[in-house]
Amino acid sequence: MIAPRWLWSSGSDNFNTVLCLGLTAVGLLVVFWLGMSYAGLLVYIMSTVAVALPAWRAIAIDGSVLLVLAATMYVTQDLPRDGGQLATLSSISLGMLAVGRMMRANRALSKAQEEIAAFARTEERARLGRDLHDILGHSLTTISLKTGVARRLLESAENERALEEIREVEHLTRQALGDVRATVSGYREVSLSAEVVGARAALRAAGVEADLPHAVDNVRPELQGVFGYVLREAITNVLRHAAATRCSVRLGDTWLEVRDNGRGTGVGAPGTGLRGLAERLAPFRGTVLAGPMADGGYRLRAEVA
Repeated sequence: MIAPRWLWSSGSDNFNTVLCLGLTAVGLLVVFWLGMSYAGLLVYIMSTVAVALPAWRAIAIDGSVLLVLAATMYVTQDLPRDGGQLATLSSISLGMLAVGRMMRANRALSKAQEEIAAFARTEERARLGRDLHDILGHSLTTISLKTGVARRLLESAENERALEEIREVEHLTRQALGDVRATVSGYREVSLSAEVVGARAALRAAGVEADLPHAVDNVRPELQGVFGYVLREAITNVLRHAAATRCSVRLGDTWLEVRDNGRGTGVGAPGTGLRGLAERLAPFRGTVLAGPMADGGYRLRAEVA
């Protein structure tokens, strides 16, 4: 008495309704031809209608069938003899109507689970892309700067200093590889204090005068991780785009600000890095503002309300 899968899963209620109406009409004709004592044969068709159609359509069609049968039995005076079949048809139809509703609920649940899984995959790809951008962008920028310094030192025969720079490049390369592995695994945590140390080394390698805090204790503990990402992205942008000679970093309990005296580029639509920072700050109801200053240079400020 269960409707065929192709019927209730076809996805077109209108098509199913037309088909069920046709089956119902054929069934009624057969019963009228054979006699009211064969009304029980309609149980298969009425069950199919109850499973295949939305509740209100199934009730309308099956209810109409019961009314037609009752009226016909009354007219033909078969109601006392065959009226029990109406109760059987009614109870089975109601039962199959519940089965049909359960099937539709299960399909809706499966669809919702698929959408949730797709959303989770999208979020994970966004997280991975954001983390790789933040991690590799800074590391590769520093590696590029140190490689350039080492090349110039080798050209000027300052071999000891060049070897020192190459050792730091090797260390940074290994660190970047470890960061990528940890990011892919989803376990990497950023330390604001470590980012300050890394920023100092990167700015020094680039020949930029750094004015950085010596401690980060004044920043709220729950914000140190996200501010570490902000500082990393800000310093990366200074090294890549600013052509600055000075860079300063200031910290507060709920804010971080990075300024440089460079050419003040970055006006317009935010790039991948700034969008990533905005996404990281969103759970803390924070904002990130970046742009050129009136007296020259560039400022990036992240603040949590």
